[in-house]
Amino acid sequence: MKLKHGIGTGMILATLALSACGGTRVDDDGNKVPQLMNLRSQTRSPDEFGILPTKPLTMPADLKTLPQPTPGGTNLTDPTPMADAVAALGGNPAAVTPAVTPGAISAGNGGLVTYAGRFGTQAGIRETLAAEDLDYRRRNDGRLLERLFNANVYFRAYRPMAINPTEELAYWRKRGVGNPSAPPAKP
Repeated sequence: MKLKHGIGTGMILATLALSACGGTRVDDDGNKVPQLMNLRSQTRSPDEFGILPTKPLTMPADLKTLPQPTPGGTNLTDPTPMADAVAALGGNPAAVTPAVTPGAISAGNGGLVTYAGRFGTQAGIRETLAAEDLDYRRRNDGRLLERLFNANVYFRAYRPMAINPTEELAYWRKRGVGNPSAPPAKP
């Protein structure tokens, strides 16, 4: 059976329209969250790279030494490859272990954080930046066909904010600031 030209075109348009309906993320307030980076697989199969082997279960000598369970916290059997590598090389594994308390700063990073905040800090800066970035992404969500075909518009959206390394290097060299890792200036 042959389809007429108008019916075939209508079916193609309907298919495109239905494909545009899927994959939209919505935040807690019901607002659409723009997706600039479309790198996730559209399948529901497991991510084989996301599965990490755990450490073997062991019974501690004293059950009172076990840490209190915390939602979102770590488990004694969770893999710690960085800490394990540091310990194997003779270092202190606690130096690379993140702080258990959210917002707490480890002793090894206290000096760095103090120095970085020597001119003051703004409370709630992460929330402010997240809200501003969401607003920016909503305004630069891409064109209709990019959204229909899940095209990656991340780099185009953030291009105005990118730093040109060659121009930046020339700017600082003109002011006498050297950078030993930068390529030498062209004659």
